[in-house]
Amino acid sequence: MADRTDEDIDGFFTTARVSGREEAVLLGEASFRDYLYEHDHESLAPWRGMTYEEFTAARQDNPFLQQLLADWNALYDEEFVGVTSDGVVQEALYTLPPEGSADPALVGAARRLVDALDDTGRAAAMHALDARQWRAWSNPEFVFHRVGIRLEDHSDDVVEHVHELLRAALSPEGYQQVREAMELNGFLGELVDLPSIMNERSYWFSFFGTPSIDEPWGFQIFGHHLALNFLTVGGREVIAPVFIGAEPALSDDARRPIFDTREKTAVTLASSLNPEQRAKAVVYPSVLDPTMPEGRLHPADERHVAGAFRDNRVVPYEGIPVTELDRRQRALLREIVEDFHLLLASPERAATMGEYDAHLDETWFSWYGATDGSEPIYFRVHSPVILAELDNHAGVWLSNTLPARFHVHSTLRHPNGNDYGRALLAQWRARRDR
Repeated sequence: MADRTDEDIDGFFTTARVSGREEAVLLGEASFRDYLYEHDHESLAPWRGMTYEEFTAARQDNPFLQQLLADWNALYDEEFVGVTSDGVVQEALYTLPPEGSADPALVGAARRLVDALDDTGRAAAMHALDARQWRAWSNPEFVFHRVGIRLEDHSDDVVEHVHELLRAALSPEGYQQVREAMELNGFLGELVDLPSIMNERSYWFSFFGTPSIDEPWGFQIFGHHLALNFLTVGGREVIAPVFIGAEPALSDDARRPIFDTREKTAVTLASSLNPEQRAKAVVYPSVLDPTMPEGRLHPADERHVAGAFRDNRVVPYEGIPVTELDRRQRALLREIVEDFHLLLASPERAATMGEYDAHLDETWFSWYGATDGSEPIYFRVHSPVILAELDNHAGVWLSNTLPARFHVHSTLRHPNGNDYGRALLAQWRARRDR
């Protein structure tokens, strides 16, 4: 097992994850179990037996983490604009149907959850539709903003009502992916014997607005390696931003890696590129390419650009325009994009994919790493209506100092102001006020 003591930034993040390397980073045949710390290793033992609040208090004494949280708070304090490619928000990209309302089954599940909460839980969980707490989500295992109710502090009945709402709001396969992320977090807690810090209920839940057939409302759930924001408005449903990850991304032979299909389809697409296409699509031939500019690699985010508190980030297009891909390659890319939208129920997924199709000629695909599946990868699909990315990461609770397939982060954004359904909500209000 590799030890990273000499490369520690703060006991969790390492200099190796942000240091350029001339040599390739190879995946090899190693299992995540080859990178397990000994039970009493200094990376694990100090936290054992702590509650999530005690762990948070201990972690936030660290200068690196203090600076990270200060940076996040500064971003949180900004007025919402939305992710853009050049700092200018494009208008009229997202469309409401002429009329529409929320699914009655969804509303029923939401109301049953509200009724299941006691007065204290209800006061904590309910926020105004435009509350700034929408943007307070984050994905680490320590607590930053305490928004809503913490599932592990509530009864089995309340937790089951949360899952009932998730099943009503998401597609069946989308719910399974969310449940898998939660279960993998629990598996990690068991693996490192820190179940009070990482478990299947290490998540915060909130409502925004009041569940209604006719009025817009939404909900948010976030915690370690899972964050999703759901809004229903005027017959449309938006699930963005989304952050889903896992370490490890699989539990022995019990399941495939959480993004197995997405990653394999992406490698198929990347390996199909001809030399001219590859020269454009492959922005960096390695995920730790030493020619990356200063700041491109972040100790916590590594390569992904659309995670927590990045609501207003300017992300220029890079890679190859989709207009230069052939028909089969475009079909593969569309499969990847649809997989990113897996959480959406089928009718809404079709509408969202229609928006993707409408802007196909403005879509870009970029790739970091080898295109044959032999190395860790980062890739991004980016257009006026989607920013979707997947990144293989180094270890946090495992000891691998270099990126590996068994630690993965994946994000999804609706650029140009429709994260949290904001653009569609503005349309709904303009229509109502006419």
